Amino acid sequence: MDLYSGPVVCEVSLNWDSVYAVALELLRAHPDADLHSESLGQVFQWTLALPTFRDDPALCNDEILASIYQERYEVTIDDAI
Repeated sequence: MDLYSGPVVCEVSLNWDSVYAVALELLRAHPDADLHSESLGQVFQWTLALPTFRDDPALCNDEILASIYQERYEVTIDDAI
C-alpha cells in the first residue's frame, strides 16, 4: 500500500508546527528526493512551495527544518523495514 499517493480527501492548511504533516506532504511532492544530499535550505524552499502551506517564512528556524527532515527520514526508514 502506497501511503504517499492518491487524492487528498481533506485539505488542511499546514504551518511550521505541523512538522509530521509537512514531512508527509514533502514525501508526496518529492518521492525521489535523496535525503542524504538535501540541505535545510532545500527543505525550506520545498515547504514554502507546498500548495497547502500557510505560514510566515520568518517564523522558521533550523530546529524546525531539522525536525521536518528527521520525520521524513524516519518515515522513509519505517517504510523500508
